[in-house]
Amino acid sequence: MNNTAANEEILRGVLDRWKAAVDAHEPQRVAAEFTADAIFQGLRPYTVGRQGVADYYDSQPAGMTAAYRILETRRLADNLVLGYLSVDFSFIDRPTLTVYLSVLVKDTPEGVRISHYQVSRLG
Repeated sequence: MNNTAANEEILRGVLDRWKAAVDAHEPQRVAAEFTADAIFQGLRPYTVGRQGVADYYDSQPAGMTAAYRILETRRLADNLVLGYLSVDFSFIDRPTLTVYLSVLVKDTPEGVRISHYQVSRLG
């Protein structure tokens, strides 16, 4: 397996669980996909740790879903992968919001988790 395919497999493992929890509107389950000390930057001021992630996703409207596409990956260390993605957040009552997402995922005793999450709106 080439590096890109291996990196994407690692990213998809955690991001598929993240997406399933977002789509189900289960904020605590979303937060469980992050490290305890994760830096999280959604479209509001940043937070550190799982509680901030849970609070952020709890404030999102029911029915919001996420669809992601991996654009680039880099292996920064044996246990650290960078992913750059396009994510479409769809809503019941408003237009889809497309953002760009950078994540760092790392291998932890709990499994692969997101340690850094940074959303950008371009254009």
